[in-house]
Amino acid sequence: MANTDENDAVNLGESGGGGKRPYSAPALEKGIEILELFAAEPRGLTISEIAQKLGRSISEVFRIIIVMEQLGWLAKDPTNDRYAVTYRVLDVAFRATPAQTLSNVAAPVMHELSSATNQSCHLVVETGARGTVIHRQENMGPVGFGIRLGTVVDLATSCSGHVLLAFAVGDRRARVLGAMGIADDAKARLERRLDAVRLQGYEMQPSARTAGVTDISFPIFGFDDHVCAALTIPFLVTIDGSQKTSLEETREVLGQAAHDIARGLGWSGVASS
Repeated sequence: MANTDENDAVNLGESGGGGKRPYSAPALEKGIEILELFAAEPRGLTISEIAQKLGRSISEVFRIIIVMEQLGWLAKDPTNDRYAVTYRVLDVAFRATPAQTLSNVAAPVMHELSSATNQSCHLVVETGARGTVIHRQENMGPVGFGIRLGTVVDLATSCSGHVLLAFAVGDRRARVLGAMGIADDAKARLERRLDAVRLQGYEMQPSARTAGVTDISFPIFGFDDHVCAALTIPFLVTIDGSQKTSLEETREVLGQAAHDIARGLGWSGVASS
C-alpha cells in the first residue's frame, strides 16, 4: 500500500465538537495561501520568505512551490531565487470566469469609444470587497492617462466602485460594505452617495488617485439584468488641440457605449433592484 503524507491527505467528514471543517485539503490550502501571498508581493519572494510570512516551515512549502513551478503557476528568477506568479494564473482566471465573454463583447466597443473621445477607458468588475480592472483600452493620441490591467480598485472611494455598489442587487451592497469594515458614519455618507448614483444612472467625480483627472463611470448589465461591470473613463483635459469631446460629450458617448456592451451581453433593458 502506498504511503500517504498526512499533510497532503484529504480529510472527510470531520465536524462537530473539535471545531474542524467538514472537509480539508491541507496541500491545496497551502497552495492557495501562497498565491494570495504573492498578490501583495509583486517583487517576488524566496522560499524562506514565503515560509516566514505564512508562519510555516520551509519543508512545508518547499515541495508545493516546486510543484507549482513545474505546473507553470510560479517562475523563479535565477539571479536572486525569488519566485513570482506567472501569467498562467491570469489566463486561467480569465478563461474560467465570465470575464472572457465580457471582455470579448466590450473590446470593440471600447476601442470605438477611445477613438471617438481620444480618452482611455477601462472595465472593472467586483471581486469581493474590491474591484479589479479586467480590460483596458488606451487612447489613440501620443499622451494620455490609463489604468493598468489587473489594478485593484477601492470600491468605497473609486468612481467604478460607486457604480458597482450603487446598482448591486438585493442585499449585495450591504454585504460588501460590511466586509469593508467601514465606520458607521462613513458608511452612512457612502450609502447616500450610492443612492444618488443609482438615481442619476452614473457616477462622475474627481479621481481618487490622480489630480486633474475626472472619472466618469456607467454600469454594464448582463443577460440576468444584474450589474456585472463598470465602464470608466479617466477624463483628461488636453491643451494641445487634441481634445475631441468635452466632459459632458464624453459622458454621453460613454453612457451609450455601456448600453451597447450590455445589449451585446443580452441585457433586456431593465435593471434588477
